[in-house]
Amino acid sequence: MRLTPDAGGVFPIAPTPFTPDGAIDWTSADRLFEFYAGIGSDGVTVLGIMGEAPKLEPDESVELVKRAAAKMGGKPIIVGVSAPGFAAMRSLARQVMDLGAGAVMIAPPSSLRTDDQIVTYYAQAVEAIGTDIPFVIQDYPLTLSVVMTPAVIRRIVQDNPSCVMLKHEDWPGLEKISTLRKFQAEGSLRKIAILTGNGGLFLDFEMERGADGANTGYAFPELLIDVVRFSKAGQRDAAHDIFDAHLPLLRYEQQQGVGLAVRKYVMMKRGILTSDAQRKPGAGLTAAAKAEVDYLLARLAKHDPRAKI
Repeated sequence: MRLTPDAGGVFPIAPTPFTPDGAIDWTSADRLFEFYAGIGSDGVTVLGIMGEAPKLEPDESVELVKRAAAKMGGKPIIVGVSAPGFAAMRSLARQVMDLGAGAVMIAPPSSLRTDDQIVTYYAQAVEAIGTDIPFVIQDYPLTLSVVMTPAVIRRIVQDNPSCVMLKHEDWPGLEKISTLRKFQAEGSLRKIAILTGNGGLFLDFEMERGADGANTGYAFPELLIDVVRFSKAGQRDAAHDIFDAHLPLLRYEQQQGVGLAVRKYVMMKRGILTSDAQRKPGAGLTAAAKAEVDYLLARLAKHDPRAKI
């Protein structure tokens, strides 16, 4: 299914499962995508930053997309295709779309500094992959060091009809969402989907500011689905109550450098992944950190039975 500007809901970022020796654990990959489909995810994102995409061989990347397409039941699949050069980006983008992907996600290289450089980069990227491929802007200045103002995002969207979604990961970023929705209301920005990242850390208020859902990871993606569903139904207190229960674990998982290790450890304890291994280079959790996560899970289980693992 191709992604459109009307997309919404939750698109979890899939971690790539590895065995302890660094090989891709294809059995866990299949189980992971079945899990995402089974809990009611609206789609999935593969080959993202938390998917350890730069550590994969090209054929591994393609095979992972094949597995996702086979298990997600026709739901849209967003594939990260960011690359140092446009030739590699075009090759991967065309391959994954032929395999059934719904859109590709493009992050700006960290060398971009001016507004015109950013706008030009996306125009060149679209020219390279083809205007027939829907694409997602990844706005993640905390990691990518590229600052995109609402006006720059508007220019990219208005200049490129194949842009269907913004993955919003600015921090602080609530005012950016409000500004973009104001542009849309005024008629200076066409409709696009806005899904948010940052591990869901601000999802409760991002939804209230006009986000359409979440495109991020968390060891309990069901929580993201709950918050989006309650928010869209106007059940503000219910959304905040379940969010607040998970907030300590969300915060712990958001630590720079160990966040993926935390997520994989919890997903392993949940039986979704066989191992919490990362492909080198990558750091695991110490015994002390695992004990802290176990403590947070035990506390969370008092409020959410899904954490009783």
